[in-house]
Amino acid sequence: MITTGRRFEEGPSAPAVGILGTGSCLPSYVVTNDEVGAPAGVDDAWIFGKTGIRNRRWAKPDEATSDLAIAAGRAALEAAGIRGSELSLIITATSTPDSPQPATAALVAEGLGAGSGTPAFDLNAVCSGFNFALTTAERIIRGTGGYALVVGADIYSRILDPRDRRTTILFGDGAGAVVLGPSRGRTVISARLAGFSDDHELIRVPAGGSRLPATEDTLRDGLHYFTMNGRAVRDFVADNVAPAISAFLADNGVAPADIAHFVPHQANGRMIDDLADRIGIPRDRTRSTYEEYGNTGSASVPVTLDHAVRTADMKDGDLVLLAAFGGGMAMGLVLLQW
Repeated sequence: MITTGRRFEEGPSAPAVGILGTGSCLPSYVVTNDEVGAPAGVDDAWIFGKTGIRNRRWAKPDEATSDLAIAAGRAALEAAGIRGSELSLIITATSTPDSPQPATAALVAEGLGAGSGTPAFDLNAVCSGFNFALTTAERIIRGTGGYALVVGADIYSRILDPRDRRTTILFGDGAGAVVLGPSRGRTVISARLAGFSDDHELIRVPAGGSRLPATEDTLRDGLHYFTMNGRAVRDFVADNVAPAISAFLADNGVAPADIAHFVPHQANGRMIDDLADRIGIPRDRTRSTYEEYGNTGSASVPVTLDHAVRTADMKDGDLVLLAAFGGGMAMGLVLLQW
């Protein structure tokens, strides 16, 4: 079932909400293909050929998701010219929180000096999380006003089986953030969220929750590791995501050729190329960071957007498409006008 967002119109009853600033944070520790591939029995050539990834960044042992999120949030606030105390909402999209409780967003709020009473909560839609959080925050502050910080942050390196070549070669750690507020540009003009729960077993971490609490047996059996059916996920993207993006653009009166900047989830470089080709968006308009950062989960879209803001010559009036998909299965699409 797809939930369709209306096309937003500016006016007294619906003030435009836009992106006032972007920021990102990638750990300093660079992990090469040879390093990550050795335990999994593969090498640089094999990994690059399958994924297009050269390197990824992994957090140091003393770094947690909130540390990366705070740094990315601070960068976005600085770019927006907004103080943490001015925020009226904080949403952190993550599936690798610091701990089950409290919400990682609460730690982000404290770290950024958000005022007492500022609502802060986590949202978990796995790799689609940032687009879900962005859409949620946009709807909230459209009605209430003020400024919102939306962060996508994940540390997947902590939940990877180093022997599983299907997963350990793909993922890096990172955080990306945006500040939303009243704006005449960089506006959110439409969004669409979707869930495909019949496919929820394609991506999962079996243990560690209320169904399978941590025990010696679950630890011994590796049930706390991230698992993914890669071939089925590729089929899911081809069968569901590509047609949904085409329908979303058509419903908004936008042709693929109208998109100036396509910012997809950085799942896998080969998958992204195939997705762009299926939609009909030229590859030179597809923004990517996977070669150096890998798949950073819910951080991949905001990290790549921040990179595009700094390097891709984004002009006023450009149409920007954010497209994410991930465990659940879930999909989030956001159309921006710069």
